[in-house]
Amino acid sequence: MESDTKDAWAVGLGFFAAVMMLVVGGFQIMMGLTAIFANEVIVTLPNYLVTLDTSVWGWIHLLFGILLVLAGFFLFQGAPWARGVAIVLAAFQALLNFLWLPYSPIWSILIIAVDVLVIWALAAHGEALKRATR
Repeated sequence: MESDTKDAWAVGLGFFAAVMMLVVGGFQIMMGLTAIFANEVIVTLPNYLVTLDTSVWGWIHLLFGILLVLAGFFLFQGAPWARGVAIVLAAFQALLNFLWLPYSPIWSILIIAVDVLVIWALAAHGEALKRATR
C-alpha cells in the first residue's frame, strides 16, 4: 500500500516536471519574442558582466524555449533519452536565467526555482514517469 502511494507521488512529480518543461518553454518563447520585437520594454544595463543586445537574448530564449517544449513533449511520450536531455536543458535554462537576472529579476528567480524542482523531480523520480508512460 505504501509503495503504491510512493509510486503515485513519483509519477505525479514526473508529470509535474514534464508539464513545467512545456509551460516554461512556452514562457521562454514568449519572453524571447518580446525581446526580439519589443526590446524597448526590457531594461538594458550598460555595465553588466554580459552585455548583449536584448534582441540577441531574445533569439537565445526563443530557441531554448522551443527545445524545452520539445523535451517536455518527449517526456510525455516516454522517450528513453528525454529525461537526460530535459535535466541538461533545465540546468542550462537556470544558467541562462541567471544571466538574464538584471533584465528581469523576479521572473528569472522564479524560473530558476522551477528549474531546480524539475531537475530534482526528473532525477529522483524519472524512472516512475518512464514506467507510467509505457
